Parts: sequence; structure tokens; C-alpha cells
Amino acid sequence: MELAVFNTKSTVTVSDDIFARSFNEPLVHQAVTAYLAGARSGTKANKSRSDVRGGGAKPWRQKGTGRARAGTSSSPLWRSGGVTFAARPRKHKQKLNKKMVRAAYASMFSELVRQKCLHVVEAFTVTEPSTKQALEQLENLEVVSALIITEEADKNLYLSVRNLPYVDVAEVGGLDPVSLFKFRHVIVTRSALQAIEKWLQ
Repeated sequence: MELAVFNTKSTVTVSDDIFARSFNEPLVHQAVTAYLAGARSGTKANKSRSDVRGGGAKPWRQKGTGRARAGTSSSPLWRSGGVTFAARPRKHKQKLNKKMVRAAYASMFSELVRQKCLHVVEAFTVTEPSTKQALEQLENLEVVSALIITEEADKNLYLSVRNLPYVDVAEVGGLDPVSLFKFRHVIVTRSALQAIEKWLQ
């Protein structure tokens, strides 16, 4: 298939397997869930009855006091005692093989093409850190909320859009599935599009 390059009479030819496949919602959901799970720190921790200080001696004798029997002051029933099912640091990472990840990204890009939310440009550059220059280019595309994808990191472009609440910049190597659906439109340069196609083949 062919995608038109904005403000030029040229087009770029892309693979149908990547940009024209059917939307696989369960696979995309799995990729997004795995990405979000991998971002969790997993450092939550509580003290169990064995971690609480003290509790070695029996608080009072077993019989004759009129009170309920107690064997340790670190019991979860007691104030300042341990937690019954104490949380432990753990990894939330979910395994997703490379073939599934590539298929999920291809499905997302195909859906963006179908919804006419993927805009191909020859280049998206600014001569200096300038929000005004970035806004002018976005206005030409008639886009307010957008993810701008470039082949390599562009410091000037990043500094130009960081104050815009609904605009972000990502390089091909740093793409994530959440950002692709977080923004209403995706702007991709020709070189970045070719790099994405090569990556997803």
C-alpha cells in the first residue's frame, strides 16, 4: 500500500502485512498490559509476624487470668503486630515474545492508518528550541494532540514541545504501545516510517 507524504506530491510504499492488517484487540490488550506491568516497581513490603520485633515471650500464662489465651505479642490480632498476608517485593513483569510484540505494533499502526490518524511528513525539525515553530508545524497539519515519531532523538524538538500538554516526541527505538493510543494523532517522518517497517518485518 501507499501512504501520502504531507505537503508533497510523493508517496511512500509500505508493507500491507504491517500497515494494512486487521486489528487484533486481544493481542494489543496483552501488549499494553505487559508494558504497564513492566513499569511497576514491585517494591511494596509489609512485616509479617516473624519480622516484627519482640514477641518471643508468652504475654501471660495460659490459664487463670480470665483473658483470651495469647502466645505472642507479634500476632496479627494485636496492635503493632505483624500483617496476616504480608506483601513482599516481587516482579510484575509479563513475558511476551518478540513475534507477538511486533504483531501488536503492526496491528496498532494499521488501525491508525484506517482511522486516518497516521500522518507521514518528510521531516519535523526546528532550528532551535522554539515552541512557536513546533506549533506552526502542528497547525499546518491541523493537529492538536499528537505523538511525533522521529528516527533519532532530536533535542531541539523535544525542548520545543515539552510545554505542550498534548504533544510528545518519541524515537523509533523508544516507542511504547501506550503512547500510540494515548494521543489522537501520530506524526511520523519518512525515515522513521522506513525504520519502523524494517523493525516490524
